[in-house]
Amino acid sequence: MRKYQRVVLKLSGESLAGDQNFGINPFVVEDISKEVKRVHDEGLEVAIVVGGGNIWRGLAGSAQGMDRASADYMGMLATVMNALALQDSLEKLGVATRVQTAIEMRQVAELYIRRKAIRHLEKNRIVIFGAGTGNPYFSTDTTAALRAAEIEADVILMAKKGTDGIYDADPNRNPRARKFARIQYIDILNRGLQVMDSTATSLCMDNKIPLVVFNIDPYENIYRAALGEDIGTTVSNE
Repeated sequence: MRKYQRVVLKLSGESLAGDQNFGINPFVVEDISKEVKRVHDEGLEVAIVVGGGNIWRGLAGSAQGMDRASADYMGMLATVMNALALQDSLEKLGVATRVQTAIEMRQVAELYIRRKAIRHLEKNRIVIFGAGTGNPYFSTDTTAALRAAEIEADVILMAKKGTDGIYDADPNRNPRARKFARIQYIDILNRGLQVMDSTATSLCMDNKIPLVVFNIDPYENIYRAALGEDIGTTVSNE
């Protein structure tokens, strides 16, 4: 029996860059799109939230003296570029998609409207959310939590690059770091674990949205996570 019906897939911008670490690698985007198509073909309703760190990071710009709000708006535009790249790749595979953005840009995408997004999902279209929440000072992790709550998703699938779950310490620095198979949101907050920012964590906790954190690199991991296989780390209130 299928575990989920409606999922939000959170992709980092870095995951679209592949080994080149910057920009959009079309071969990587194609591989991700093929996995997403497999999930879609299983009958799941799929929404995607994509970051923009492969092109621009608002926090990095702010750290270099740039106005934080301006830097964050630039990051939102970067996420739209990534969303359009994913849309193009998915549609070449024959999957109907819609890009919805939190900032109005009618020439390239729809403005985000909750009821319209849900209707697209019900009509078997993949919805890609761009431009974050439309507000500076909020991460795309928070966007994923917010959109998941709004569309009543069953789970957030957080595909990470270079890590296969949540650890009690940085495994790159501490060889004794222990990976959690399951952990509660309150423990993430209390331990200060850097899974996603505290706003996103609290939003998921308050709305009882489970989260699965896994490594995007092994092929089929997106498909396995969407079908409810026990991979990575599962975060919930239980």
